Amino acid sequence: MTPSAVIQVKRGIGDVIWHLPFVRAIAAAAPGGQVTFLAPPSSGARELLAAEPCVAATLYFEHSGSELRRALNFVRLVALLRQRRFRTLWILDRTIRPASAAFLAGIPERIGVGLTRQRWYLTNPGIDQSHFHDHPISWSIALMAAMDVPLPTTEPNLRVATATLAAIGAKYADCPRPWNAVGLGGSHPVRDWPDDRWATLIAGMRARSAGTIFIVGGAESAARAQRLVEQGTGARAVNACGLKLAETVALLHHADLFVGTDSGPMNIAAAVCTPAFALFGVNPVLTYSKFIRPIVPEGGPAPGGMARITPADVLERITPRLSVCKQRG
Repeated sequence: MTPSAVIQVKRGIGDVIWHLPFVRAIAAAAPGGQVTFLAPPSSGARELLAAEPCVAATLYFEHSGSELRRALNFVRLVALLRQRRFRTLWILDRTIRPASAAFLAGIPERIGVGLTRQRWYLTNPGIDQSHFHDHPISWSIALMAAMDVPLPTTEPNLRVATATLAAIGAKYADCPRPWNAVGLGGSHPVRDWPDDRWATLIAGMRARSAGTIFIVGGAESAARAQRLVEQGTGARAVNACGLKLAETVALLHHADLFVGTDSGPMNIAAAVCTPAFALFGVNPVLTYSKFIRPIVPEGGPAPGGMARITPADVLERITPRLSVCKQRG
């Protein structure tokens, strides 16, 4: 049982990715050099962090739903925290419920950003209120500084299980290089493109590359990806939407380039050091990794911004890279 734990309430895959450097920093300063990580099951944290040595265990908890469901989930979280008997809980968000749950569970040290009434339940002063409207990454950077916890980098450098890497390498061994991945979908429809734009982009990539185009995304994108594979010609295209999350991580590790929306696969690509050309049409550009190569509409991200990014814009950016294999460390 680790005495220290880190909890993050956001539900996305990308949220786990950009939290990882902070989890490592906290673990390095914790007894035994490890922490327990708590996150919602939709984050895929257990698969993503399976090869991460600083994470002793990943525990799932739910916190959304109706008012009744949220109340029941809160009671379950209190019980889970009390059962695990952590000495310290780090809360990498400004939400109140995990802090109050930790208080009720009797956890002696409750460390968080304290930008809301959350501070009532913390044992540290929190960070300056001037950070209130910053991106959550900035909150965590400020928290590390306030707690004198060294943060060497914000690069995730996600570790991948050797066996999974080998299995994916063998699965696609007959696919010519370079491997260029396209990520469909997004956490919200406004971050996505319609199929005709994806078809135009993928057709352009297939005409410009002698390698393989892999289409990645969740299982809900599999039929969509298959249509895009079948309607084009040129370089080989593969529907990889049926892969498990750990397998997708391995494929993106093997990939030489990623292009897609601001999404979980984009964050994974950057985390495994694959150049990730990301369409930031709506949301602010993420800057935590040097591997994120933003593509933004004229005037910057704004409502309706995805419609102002064209396949021609994207092809202009990525064409010089389509025949390049990335350096592998």
